Amino acid sequence: MELLINFKNYLKSAFEQGSLGLSIIELFVIIASFFLALIIRGLFAKIIVSKIKKVVKKTGNKVDDKLFDTLAPPLKFLPIVFVFILIGIFVNSDNKFGSLLEKINQTFVTIFIFWIIHQSLTPLSQAFQKLNELFSRALVIWLMRSLKYLVIFLGTVAVLETWGIKIGPVIAGLGLFGVAVALGAQDLFKNLISGIMIILEKRFELNDVIEVPGQAIGTVEHIGFRSTLIRQFDSTPISIPNYVFSDTSIVNYSDRQYRRINWIIGLTYDTSIKQLKEICYSIDSYISSNNDFIVNDSYKLYVKVEKFNDSSIDIFISTFTNTNDWEKYLKIKEELVFIIKDIVEKNGSSFAYPSQSIYIEKQ
Repeated sequence: MELLINFKNYLKSAFEQGSLGLSIIELFVIIASFFLALIIRGLFAKIIVSKIKKVVKKTGNKVDDKLFDTLAPPLKFLPIVFVFILIGIFVNSDNKFGSLLEKINQTFVTIFIFWIIHQSLTPLSQAFQKLNELFSRALVIWLMRSLKYLVIFLGTVAVLETWGIKIGPVIAGLGLFGVAVALGAQDLFKNLISGIMIILEKRFELNDVIEVPGQAIGTVEHIGFRSTLIRQFDSTPISIPNYVFSDTSIVNYSDRQYRRINWIIGLTYDTSIKQLKEICYSIDSYISSNNDFIVNDSYKLYVKVEKFNDSSIDIFISTFTNTNDWEKYLKIKEELVFIIKDIVEKNGSSFAYPSQSIYIEKQ
């Protein structure tokens, strides 16, 4: 009988005191509030947010479309904040239950505010087009990424302060831990400093075609804190530590203004002097009068008979195309091949190929 009485008293105590100083009813109210908030959030996202999205899409402005897409997740979180604020209004804040609800409300409001700020940085970074001219695109990306990390850090500090957790001692402890880590992470900091120097010096930027001697040739896809990702021409990605770039001469093909054509054209030995002169003159005239090529004192054109080779008379052609685009360069070069072949054939000559002559001496 005494055992039943003790069990009854235990159930009564558990029902009244519950857990964490809250009764079972108060805990049930909090849990039910969460479920209610999730249901309202679903309805809000399905009805209100969807209608706002349709209105934004009709404007035809891509900036507000991107802004809405980034702000949609925190907006869907807004009903949860409202539900707990309404519950907190009708609950006495002097008891533990009211105090807990107040902290939950402050936490949700803090998360919502910092979430909005964090998400707003993405579309705002696209509006800073002038920064790309003053700095490099990679530096702007780094700045935006650092701002996002800063917002997350400040938001975390604000939430911890709401629950009475002082961040000062935590930071002091992390500082001592950071000193120990820094001693074993010298390569990481060396790569980080080298990455900053790459961006500040503008040795290369995103989408540039570069050559790292002994490492890779390809397109720069990403400049990270530790390494740089280069996509080689066979589509293979390769990550190179940033410190390599500070100790190596980098060839930046994208930074040049024009692409050069440097050819040796071999003609047969039965080509006469008159034919050679006419062929050189015709090629020179075509290139000089064509807007696809750049010819001036800085970028000179050479079409000259160079030497007598083993199987040919060689004509040296050196000129610059008026483009740095690889696809346009190939088309210009292809057209020049057709023109040269037509000029050679019209002048009664032909292209030489490696050959040998065997002389048999009669006894």
